[in-house]
Amino acid sequence: MSRRFTLISLVLSSAIAFLVGVILAGGITPTPVVSSEPAARSADKSRVSRGAPSGVVNFADVAERINAAVVNIDAASRTPLGRFSTRTPRTDDPQDPPRDLDTPRQGSGSGFIIDRAGYILTNNHVIEGAERITVTLADGRAFRAEVVGVDPAIDVALVRIPESPSLPEAPLGNSDELRAGEWVCAIGNPLGYVHSVTVGVVSFIGRKLFDLSLDDYIQTDAAINFGNSGGPLINARGEVVGINSAISSRASNIGFAVPINQAVAILPQLKAKGRVSRGFIGVTLTDVTPALQRALSLSVDEGALVQDVTPQSPAERAGLRPYDVIVQVEGRPVVTNQELIRDISARQPGSVARLEIVREGRRQPLIVKLAERPLRGEEADPSGDQARPSARSDAPPPLGVAVRELDRAFVGRQEIPDSVQGVLVARVDPTGAARQVLRRGFVIMEVNRKPTPTVADYERMVGAAKRGDALAIYYYDPSLAQRALVTVVVD
Repeated sequence: MSRRFTLISLVLSSAIAFLVGVILAGGITPTPVVSSEPAARSADKSRVSRGAPSGVVNFADVAERINAAVVNIDAASRTPLGRFSTRTPRTDDPQDPPRDLDTPRQGSGSGFIIDRAGYILTNNHVIEGAERITVTLADGRAFRAEVVGVDPAIDVALVRIPESPSLPEAPLGNSDELRAGEWVCAIGNPLGYVHSVTVGVVSFIGRKLFDLSLDDYIQTDAAINFGNSGGPLINARGEVVGINSAISSRASNIGFAVPINQAVAILPQLKAKGRVSRGFIGVTLTDVTPALQRALSLSVDEGALVQDVTPQSPAERAGLRPYDVIVQVEGRPVVTNQELIRDISARQPGSVARLEIVREGRRQPLIVKLAERPLRGEEADPSGDQARPSARSDAPPPLGVAVRELDRAFVGRQEIPDSVQGVLVARVDPTGAARQVLRRGFVIMEVNRKPTPTVADYERMVGAAKRGDALAIYYYDPSLAQRALVTVVVD
């Protein structure tokens, strides 16, 4: 027994001695209990590198940098029959739900400041037909905005607020560098929830929705909803690469944005003349594909093949025919029909384009004098001025609020307390200064702490205010049985 114990002890002693020797020789490095400062720093760097590899995007930082440049756009019109619409268009639901045509239009969208001169990019459908546009910044400042220019063809509008050195700017990126699968985020005011941030990826580049020739939409699965229209689509570097414009009615995660490069290209025209003129030749095109080349025995393997020629168009006058293949414009090769469309659209109407075509296997030059591209769905207005606000001989009521005396029937029906004395809001002009804070049915009790028991008292108080004055209006809301105080700036 003692001999066995002695043997076991020798074996254990030998093993311990071997391990100690290996450690001293450096063959095994035990985990240190306390590391030196340089070693600790090295370990931290290694840990950060593993936890945040290059390419991982922190959209919290991106949103923090650009959020101040994103604005809320409130658009209103008293004209009931205008084409005004502030909704985010649905791409595959052409039949809108019926709307009351006698109801003044009012809605909100988004936009973003592109320079300190006060220029803001948004969608055309956000401000179309609006008679009053109010831009609210992230810091709460609000400004009346004017429309500088619109381009319904690609649904872009440029509006302007007063210039200020304190205006934040949204940096613009290069949408041509976008790739499917790239991370992006959208910032806007969906359903009135201001400055909401959503994140997704680019799902497709160059999607066609409304106009098969001009459309070049960025498709994304970043959530876009009503009110996001006009807001920025932002890449991982914090640059605007698109203007959120449309959603699908059949899915909640399919949205579309106008590439920022398309918008930047038309900015000079929007600033100079308020509209965009594009060159037009009047043809329907398709790309030359291997199958098409074989079927038609074409002598070229790339170019824009003419499918149809619009009657009395520049193309018809120049002699273009179906099955012609346009292979060059101004000596530059045409690989796809999109390249040709972009080239022609970028030219001014009245200018000349020198083409080279292939007809029946032979190349020949062709000169086309461009016309102006018509707007999609452009129709003649039978009345001539239907989309314009109707002329009014009577001046709008002060602050855009029409009031009347309180009557017993209303007081009894709404159970208004005896302590509430004032004038009843009968109508609120959707383009008036008070449209966001007062509603029909409110009882205005005081203006600047002075009681307004009669219509004459109210009109005297409000009528004495000058442009830019702030009025404090104390009112009672029967629906909530509450009193509240709001301010309205006279404009």
